[in-house]
Amino acid sequence: MLLDVQLDARPDRAAERARELTGAGAAGLFTFEGPHDVFLPLAAAAGAVETDLMTNVAIAIPRSPMHLAHTAYDLQLLSRGRFRLGLGSQVRPHIERRYGATWSRPAARMRETVLAVQAILRSWQDGTPLDFRGEFTQHTLMPPTFVPGPNPYGVPSVLLGALGPVMTRTAAEVADGLLVMPFHSHRHFRERTLPAVDEGLARAGRSRADLAILPQAIVAMGRTDEELAAATSGVRGLLAFYGSTPAYLPVLEVEGWSDVQPELNRLSKQGEWAAMVGLVTDEMLETLAVRGTPEECAAEIRRRFGDVAERVCCYFPGYDAPLDQVADLAAALA
Repeated sequence: MLLDVQLDARPDRAAERARELTGAGAAGLFTFEGPHDVFLPLAAAAGAVETDLMTNVAIAIPRSPMHLAHTAYDLQLLSRGRFRLGLGSQVRPHIERRYGATWSRPAARMRETVLAVQAILRSWQDGTPLDFRGEFTQHTLMPPTFVPGPNPYGVPSVLLGALGPVMTRTAAEVADGLLVMPFHSHRHFRERTLPAVDEGLARAGRSRADLAILPQAIVAMGRTDEELAAATSGVRGLLAFYGSTPAYLPVLEVEGWSDVQPELNRLSKQGEWAAMVGLVTDEMLETLAVRGTPEECAAEIRRRFGDVAERVCCYFPGYDAPLDQVADLAAALA
């Protein structure tokens, strides 16, 4: 398996960090929509490294498909064909209160956004008149002044992040790839995600070969007790944060931990972060994350995903994974 890791750097430091991570064996780098823009660090990295680059994810609902298509096209140019556009929907409070946008029917909106971006990119690539007419967005005007022409590196892939069955089916129907959300368990992936994938593929008359599955793993990695303790602390914090979100309740339900989610949610609204972390048990940690030495983590990742995926996205939340251990993880996965 190939290893993708998060490019967790400001745009002014992204090129240097990209060189470090690529030197450690990362086959791909991804950004997420956090404290900095999701696209600019990749633009900085594109000229510094020869590795795959991806948004994971760019929040699509507040953005126009035309904006997304232009940015994807240009990053495909800058990276010389190594860019993948990963899109996600986010949850309602963020869409309405952080982005100031309109929330409704997220799976339907994401389906339409993926199809619209694909239509725009194909129009530029092969000269087909742009005539996309959807429920939420329409794109029927494309004067020659605004056409960049065929991309010499081809059309970038459009991937969709999903957790629940409806969004997962949507991704399998229309996207080039599925980004499996990092908060999940082996059981949830096998019993909920993969059946939804197969249902979506069947609806669209597609096969598994038509959809790249990119699982993601939250990793607590270290070789000493001190390193593992620091990594575990960071991972517990992220698991508590994810667990407090109602959208992630199905993962806890399938493992029999549904009663934890309302309490995590209540504590999050009171800012009781330490108490939230205390609710993440060792069993939850081992089930929802991957923990151990680089070699142990690689073995567990291969056990969970090796039969369905060619690469994996790994997160090292709240701690700095040593570059030599990132290199060992990449080597063990390969």
